[in-house]
Amino acid sequence: MSVSSSSGHIVNAMTVDVEDYFHVSAFADAIDRADWHDMPSRVVANTHRLLDLFDGQGVKSTFFVLGWVAEREPGLVREIVERGHELACHGYSHQLVYNQTPELFREETFRSKDLLEQAGQVPVRGYRAASYSITRRSQWALDILGEAGFEYDSSIFPVRHDRYGIPGAGRWPHEMTLNEGRRLVEFPLSTVRWAGMTLPMAGGGYFRLYPYALSRAGFRNINQGAGKPFVFYLHPWEVDPGQPRIKAKALSRFRHYNNLHRCESRLRRLLNDFRFAPMRDVLASMELVPGESSAPVGAATAQG
Repeated sequence: MSVSSSSGHIVNAMTVDVEDYFHVSAFADAIDRADWHDMPSRVVANTHRLLDLFDGQGVKSTFFVLGWVAEREPGLVREIVERGHELACHGYSHQLVYNQTPELFREETFRSKDLLEQAGQVPVRGYRAASYSITRRSQWALDILGEAGFEYDSSIFPVRHDRYGIPGAGRWPHEMTLNEGRRLVEFPLSTVRWAGMTLPMAGGGYFRLYPYALSRAGFRNINQGAGKPFVFYLHPWEVDPGQPRIKAKALSRFRHYNNLHRCESRLRRLLNDFRFAPMRDVLASMELVPGESSAPVGAATAQG
């Protein structure tokens, strides 16, 4: 079923990267991975907050769930599926791909996909790397995603950044041919062109940093100017201004804590201003993946 609306508005991909506040790459130097078990977890409550918000707006999303979370909270994975959302993979340990060996990446990718499919009892067809860390030096990971049976990836950010990005990469959803003739669709993180520059416009910290009017203008430029769907992302911890404060470098703290108190209200405005569906449904409407829907599309859009 097509996700296009009767009004002709483009339907965009709403996505959530399900991880806890202590998983983020910005805090990797401040929090030892061995201590994660001892940190007060807030991922279940924060994900419930988003699920309830989406229910209230009639929006369905793609939830890229960290394998570490799925292993400990299989009930949360089941609830995401039972509420009609698409279940997708965010890797296992939130390590940056380019810091892993291909062997470790392969092991973690297959492990996390299996954990999610066992908990959710649905096929997991989409993948997103931790901190969008499929870059020029880790593009080998795309072949492993093909081996694992993923249909699409959403890890490439066509911008310059100190942690991620492939400047000059394609800005719109497209098909890639991998080793042994495998096929993988890429849905890049969304950007806008301004004054000869490619600027990030996909969500997360950018959504909290930019004034809402600027985000809305950028997204409208993608929909109306380019005639393309955009992908929006955020994390459950971004609607949790009461989360514990981590002692970390000033830049990391700014990136993580800036405008947390404004994120949920801005998200509500976004859901009213644009139309959304799970990522796989948007790709199916573009005939880039098979048309079998992962969620009831009739409930997948918000009026805008």
